[in-house]
Amino acid sequence: MTQQPALIEMKVTGLTIDPFTNMPIIILKDMEEKSALPIWIGLIEASAIATELEKIQLSRPMTHDLIRNILASVGVKVRKIEVNDLCDNTFYARIYLDQDGKEHVIDSRPSDAIAIALRTHAPIYVDKKVIEKSRHIDLSKQGKEGDDKLKQEKWAEILDNLNPDDFGKYRM
Repeated sequence: MTQQPALIEMKVTGLTIDPFTNMPIIILKDMEEKSALPIWIGLIEASAIATELEKIQLSRPMTHDLIRNILASVGVKVRKIEVNDLCDNTFYARIYLDQDGKEHVIDSRPSDAIAIALRTHAPIYVDKKVIEKSRHIDLSKQGKEGDDKLKQEKWAEILDNLNPDDFGKYRM
């Protein structure tokens, strides 16, 4: 018998830049804002998420807009997305689709799943084990090498002191 994952609903609270690597990070927080989950993403994915956070309308659909439009045109609803695993500093996600009562589960990068969830107003869930594992991320593998212990302490301090105003125009 398989045990169901303990899922926590989360929301995008901001998009920021890792001060050590200059890589974008999307910050998810639970609905009570007690837990934060930073996910390092690429520049293109950050741009796709920022475009939606800012409600910027482009003259032509970008990839995630196109996916939303295709799904809507064939009657498929995005039920939810889940960030379901963290292995070797890589996050994994799934997109849950509903097509006439039939569920389809699609493997995805979290950044793409989140970009689609934002566009379709689908809820974002994170498996509790991912939040636990994220507390032990090897930050030295998130970009440039440096003093690992100092980086971990500094990131713990940054996450503990997160304030919505820290995100500038990308906060929600």
